[in-house]
Amino acid sequence: MESSIRSLRSAAAAAIAFCLAASLAACADSREEAPAPASLVLVTHDSFALGDGVLAAFTAETGIAVDVQALGDAGALVNKLVLTQDSPLGDVVFGVDTTFASRAIPVLEPYVSGALTEAEAPFLLPADQGGDRLTPIDSGDVCVNVDHAWFAEHGVPEPVTLADLAEPAYRDLLVVESAGTSSPGLSFLLATIAAFGEDGWQDYWRALVANGVKIDAGWTDAYYASFSGPSSEGDRPLVVSYSSSPAAEVVDASAPAPTGVLTETCFRQTEFAGVIAGTRYPAEARLLVDYLLSPAVQADIPGSMYVYPVVQSTVLPETWAAAAVTIEDPYEIDPAQIDENRERWIQEWSAIAVP
Repeated sequence: MESSIRSLRSAAAAAIAFCLAASLAACADSREEAPAPASLVLVTHDSFALGDGVLAAFTAETGIAVDVQALGDAGALVNKLVLTQDSPLGDVVFGVDTTFASRAIPVLEPYVSGALTEAEAPFLLPADQGGDRLTPIDSGDVCVNVDHAWFAEHGVPEPVTLADLAEPAYRDLLVVESAGTSSPGLSFLLATIAAFGEDGWQDYWRALVANGVKIDAGWTDAYYASFSGPSSEGDRPLVVSYSSSPAAEVVDASAPAPTGVLTETCFRQTEFAGVIAGTRYPAEARLLVDYLLSPAVQADIPGSMYVYPVVQSTVLPETWAAAAVTIEDPYEIDPAQIDENRERWIQEWSAIAVP
């Protein structure tokens, strides 16, 4: 892995050096040159958010506006890019994650930002799994979140493990996202596969379904419409979200977080950006990918999207010190194994979980 990272970093550094030595037009490969665009289209998932003025700073630096187009959850986003690869929907994509990375390879240009340093190398994927065309931007652990107030009010002990969630005490209390269309939904499925193995995960999901698990299409619906937390409107006190989500619920840094994380349910996930194959503006698109690693964007990610920036020198918000949980031993599956089995796992999951 270390040798592949060094090779990838060398290739990225060489590409950046070439681009610095040549004009932007010369870096646009053999395609017909196009004048600098007035805007670039950034396609992303529905949960993408940056603070006011963050993307405007890119425009101020380059003269290029950014048109953000949200295309659903991460799984739906990648599916749409694949289906429209002959007529690209944009210039840059943000939100391809670890679980869907290999599926996105055919629709991306080879490019990894030279703004990455050795400190961020652990977030890179192997080259054959998209590591030569996906730049890591943020990272987070997908975990079951718990509404402390609900459990205190109802006198029910909070669950701890994945196995607990299938117990009768937690009937009709859990909401998850679809593994077929949602990246946190797929990450949760992968956590159960890692925990129970090929011989046990399907029986576990049958038990969850029998115990009344609710399945929403994506994170936004699950967290804001079905979860019972203080920012939400639902009645289910258990939701698949992120280890950093409780920090978003903190209003007073001196007060305890109203929601928490079941630390034994987590799967590690990284989100990436890439240049969409077929863009008329590859050089400018690379600039936008680079900008997503800038101090302005990386510092804004925790407060806007409630995940961790990959740039290790970024200072985190004060509320994260008390409320954002660091997961020491999350579930993980090798990207090559995910690539080999993902479609089969999703189909088998759908046969169990989707009526």
